Amino acid sequence: MARASDTVRGLIEKEISRGKLRPGDLIDEKMLSERFQVSRTPAREAIMQLAATGLVQMRPRHGAVVSELSADEAVAMLETLACLESEAAALAAQRIRQEELDQLIKVHAESEDAAHSNDSKRYIEFNGQFHGLIYAGARNTYIADLIRQTRSRLAYYHTSSLYQRSRVERSWIEHGKVVSAIEKGDPTEAQAAMRDHILSGGRVYADLVATMTHNKEIKDTA
Repeated sequence: MARASDTVRGLIEKEISRGKLRPGDLIDEKMLSERFQVSRTPAREAIMQLAATGLVQMRPRHGAVVSELSADEAVAMLETLACLESEAAALAAQRIRQEELDQLIKVHAESEDAAHSNDSKRYIEFNGQFHGLIYAGARNTYIADLIRQTRSRLAYYHTSSLYQRSRVERSWIEHGKVVSAIEKGDPTEAQAAMRDHILSGGRVYADLVATMTHNKEIKDTA
């Protein structure tokens, strides 16, 4: 059985990755213990585990908060994510099992309606399934763990781009190129297609930095 601290940590990670907990939000030991019906010791351990991965920052006199990123940090992490995701796609092109490939093709087909109808919430769910199948097909749990950690830290900034209509439609088209390369068993093409997908021609960078700068200006003038 998983330790209570591991269970609490996993639940908080999910809430951060889904944007329910946002950068700067307080994560209080007492609140965790009451909410998840555990003693304060595993709640404290969960916070320390989250801090060790960078998802949480410890602030003097404030306690633990969900980590905030500067524009430079976010861009650097997005570049790292592109490297990790593209390597996972390359490995999947060589290692994916037929049943996983069939499921990847199916998920891509099923996500078409959400993409064209601008149903961002539903598309984001499909997007998680799509990338998860590629991580599984890569047969490299270390890369998969690094990707998930990086995505969790970037979730608030990165996922928000999928609420833009044009980005959802482009994302679906980019997914198709990744599927095609993996289906052909071409690691070089799969790597390039995934890298282009994550970086999205530089537009994600621009949107990301602009959003973060705007939010900072609002905070500074509040």
